[in-house]
Amino acid sequence: AGGRLKLRRQHDSGSPGVQVCAHWTDLLEGVVVSLYHDALVDLDEPLRSDLAAETAVVAHSGFGRREMAPYSDLDVMLLQAPAQRQRATPLVRRFSQNLYDTGIDIGFAARTPAEASQLAISDATILTALSESRLIAGSPELFAQFDGRFRRMVKRRWRRLLAAAEEARRDERSKYGETNFLLEPNVKRSRGGLRELQLVRWIGFIRFGEGDYDALAQSGRLTKEEQRQLRLARDFLLWLRNDLHFAAAKSNDVLDRGEQLRLAELRGYPQVPGLMPVEQFMREYFQHTSAVREIAGHLAAAARPRPVWKWLWEPLVSHQFEGDYWVGPTAVSARRRTLPRLRTDLAEVLRLLDLANLSNKRVDHDTWQAIRSAMLERGPADAEQPLPREVAERFLSLLSQPARLGELLRRLHDLRVLEQLIPGMTHARGLLQFNAYHHYTVDEHSIRVVEYLSSLATAEGIAGEVYRSIGNKATLHLAALLHDLGKGYVEDHSEVGARLAVQTASRLGLPALEAETLKFLVHKHLRMSHLAQQHDISDEQVVVPFAVEVGTPEVLKMLYVLTLADLAAVGPGVLNAWKQQLLTDLYEHTLELLSSDSPAAAAGERVRQRRDEVLSLARRLPGLGWWETQIVSLPASCLFAAPPEQIVAELERLRTLPHREALAWGRYLSARNVVEYTIGTYEEITAGIFHKLTGALTSCRQQILSADINTLAEGLVLDRFYVQDQDYAGPPPPERIEEVARALVAALKDTTGKPPVFRKLWQQRTPAQAAAIQHLPTRVKIDNTTADKFTIIATFAYDRMGLLYAIARTLFELGLSVSKAKIGTHLDQVVDVFYVADQRTGAKVTDPQRLEEIRSRLLAALAEPADP
Repeated sequence: AGGRLKLRRQHDSGSPGVQVCAHWTDLLEGVVVSLYHDALVDLDEPLRSDLAAETAVVAHSGFGRREMAPYSDLDVMLLQAPAQRQRATPLVRRFSQNLYDTGIDIGFAARTPAEASQLAISDATILTALSESRLIAGSPELFAQFDGRFRRMVKRRWRRLLAAAEEARRDERSKYGETNFLLEPNVKRSRGGLRELQLVRWIGFIRFGEGDYDALAQSGRLTKEEQRQLRLARDFLLWLRNDLHFAAAKSNDVLDRGEQLRLAELRGYPQVPGLMPVEQFMREYFQHTSAVREIAGHLAAAARPRPVWKWLWEPLVSHQFEGDYWVGPTAVSARRRTLPRLRTDLAEVLRLLDLANLSNKRVDHDTWQAIRSAMLERGPADAEQPLPREVAERFLSLLSQPARLGELLRRLHDLRVLEQLIPGMTHARGLLQFNAYHHYTVDEHSIRVVEYLSSLATAEGIAGEVYRSIGNKATLHLAALLHDLGKGYVEDHSEVGARLAVQTASRLGLPALEAETLKFLVHKHLRMSHLAQQHDISDEQVVVPFAVEVGTPEVLKMLYVLTLADLAAVGPGVLNAWKQQLLTDLYEHTLELLSSDSPAAAAGERVRQRRDEVLSLARRLPGLGWWETQIVSLPASCLFAAPPEQIVAELERLRTLPHREALAWGRYLSARNVVEYTIGTYEEITAGIFHKLTGALTSCRQQILSADINTLAEGLVLDRFYVQDQDYAGPPPPERIEEVARALVAALKDTTGKPPVFRKLWQQRTPAQAAAIQHLPTRVKIDNTTADKFTIIATFAYDRMGLLYAIARTLFELGLSVSKAKIGTHLDQVVDVFYVADQRTGAKVTDPQRLEEIRSRLLAALAEPADP
C-alpha cells in the first residue's frame, strides 16, 4: 500500500507513464526476489545451494517489459533444471505461497526450459508472454539455456507462430473493439491500444528475433518516424492506464464517458469554439491509437511470408498494365519505375486505385508503403485551390465504382491521401462526437456510410434496387464522405457541410447540376430521417412540401439510400426494421407524388382513392349510414395504416361496441419487427385515454415507437400503438400479446385513479454517473406552421423510466388532446413528438401565454425525478 501511495504521488506530480510503470515494476521485482530468497532460506543444505544454482526467476508479459500498471496482475515463471524437478517441489510450494500471500493477482508457473519452450510454440498466449521474458533472480546459465532454446524453436517455426499470434490478437479485438474509433474503448485491448503496441514487439520477436522498437528501427523494419510515434503512443497510453487504475483503486482499462470527462479536465484542455475539452482529449487518444494501428498493420504485412508457389506462379498469371503495374490474381503492384511517380503525383495514386477498383483487387503492401511514406511528409492541402484536372477526374472515377470502394477510401485515409483530395477530412480525423448515440468518430462514420452504400450494390430488397438504379453514384458517394465533416464547429454542422460541399464541388470542377445536388444532399442529409421519425408522413402537408423540396426522383433516390446508410453507420442496431420501413414508406409516397405533374393534387387523389376503396368494401355490410359517417371522418393516417380489408374488419369489430366498453388486440408485424396494438372505445369511457394507454404499455415493458390517436365520428376512438416488447428479442408469444391487450382495456376501465407502476431495472450507470455525462439541455419545441389543424410539440430529454407517461399526463392536465405521437432519438436524448389540439375547441393552440404555459409545464415534467 505504501508503495502504491508513493507511486500515486509520482504520477500526480506529472512523471511520464513509462517512468511510473518502471518504478512500480522495480518495487515489485524487489518483493519477488526477496520472496524467492526467503523460500530458499527455508530449505536445508545442500538442497538450498543446489536449487539456487539450478533455478531461475523469470518475469514475463508486462512484468517482463517493465510496464506494470498500479493494479496489473504479476506474471512470474520459476525455471528449474530437469534434474532438479522433483527436488524443487518444496521451493515451488514455498515460493508460490509467498507470492500469493502478497494479495497481488499472480500468474505463476514452474517449468523446465524444455517445457516452457514447448508450451510456447503450442499456445499463442504463452508464446507472446514468454517473448517478453527477463531474468530477475537465480541462474543466468539456466535462463540462457531457456532463452536460446526458445528463440531457436521460434525461428524454425516463425511462419506458423506469426499467424497464430496475429490470429490471437484478432480474436481479442473482436471482443473489445475491431476499430480503434470506439467511443468507450478498452485502452489495453481495443484496437490501437496497448495490446497493439505489444503486437509490434511480438511480430518483431517472432519474425526478426528482436522486439525492441529501437532495434527494429536500427534494422530498418521501422522508420524513425514510426519509432517516434510508437514511443509517444506508449507514453500516453501508459499514463492513461495508470490514471484509470489509480482513480478506480483497482484494475480498470475501460475509458468510459465519465472517465473521459474527468481526464479532459485533469489535462486542462482549453475551451475551443465547437469542440468540448473531452472531444479534444479523445481526439488525442484516437490520433495515438490510429498511428499504432497503422504501424502494427504495416509491420505485420511486411513480416508475413510469401509462399514459394506465389513467386513461381504469379508471374505466369499476371499481366502488365500500360507498362506501369503488374496485375496479379490477387493484387496490383507498381513496377520499380512507377514508384517515384506514386510518391509525388496524386493522379498516379488515383490511377493505381482506379485500376485496383475496376479489377477488384487489392494493392500490395510494398506499393502502399511507398505511398504512405511520401504522404506523411506532405503539408496540408489548400481547400480553395482547384485540383488538377486529371486528379479530379480520377477521384470521381474511383467514387463511381462501388467495388472495393470502402476499402480503398479507408486505405486512402490511412495513407493521408484522402485529406489531400478533401481537406475537410483533416479536421474530422479522430473527431469524437461526445454522445452515446454515435459509436464512431466522424471520419470513421463517414467511411462506414460509403461502405454501407457500396454493399447495396448486391443487396436484395428495395434499398438495393434503388441504389442500383442511381446513375450518378460518384455524387452520392462524395456526399456520403462530406455529410458530417461540418461537425466540430460552432455553427450547425449541416450549414458548415453545405459550404464544404460547394467548396469541394469547385475543387473537383463538378458541373453546376451535380454541384447543386451535392450541396442539397449534404445540407439536407437529416431531413428524411427527421420527417419519417418525428412527423405524420401520411399528412400531405408534410409530404408535399418535402416532394417539392427534393424536386426529382433521382435526388430522392440518393437521399433515401444516404439516409439509410447514415443511420446504419451510426452503430449496430440503429437502423432497425421499424426505421427502415418508415423511411421506405416516405420514399415510396414521395416518389409517387414526384411522378405526377402536381404533387399536391396527386396527394389529394391518393387519399380520395383509398377512401373510396374502403367505402366500397363497407357497402356490402349492414349499417351503411354508420359506415359512411365513420369512413368520411377517417384521417389519412388511418386510411393507410393497413390494407382496406383490414380497416373494414377492425371497424366492424367496433360497430356494435357499447359506449363504455373497450376492445384491444395486437399483431406482430415481422417486416418492421414491432407489435401493433389497436384499441377501440368511445371518448366517454374515461378522461385521459392517451396517457392511460401509455402508462399501461410502459408498465408492461413495451417500448413505444409511435402512436396514432384518432377520435372519429360519434366519439368513436381508434388508437394504434407500435411497440417493441422489451422482454422478447423476436415476436412475443400470442399469450403475451393477449396479456398486454387485457392491460390496455383494464387501464381504460380502472376507476381508482392510481398511477401505473413501472418495473425498476438494473442500470449500467448510477444516476449520479448518468447525470455527469448528460450535457445536452432538456428542450421543448413548439411548431404551429407545419400542420393546419394541430400544434406540434417536440420534447428532448434524457430517457428515464416513465418519461413518456409523465409527458402524456401533463398534456392531458393542460387540456390538450393528442392526435399522433412519435418517439425517436436525437443523439443521446429521446425525442417525443406530439400532434395536439385543444380538448375543448379541437383547434390548434395559438395563444402566446398558453403556449408558454405548455412549454414551462412540460419542462417541469421532464425535470421530475424518475418514477411515479
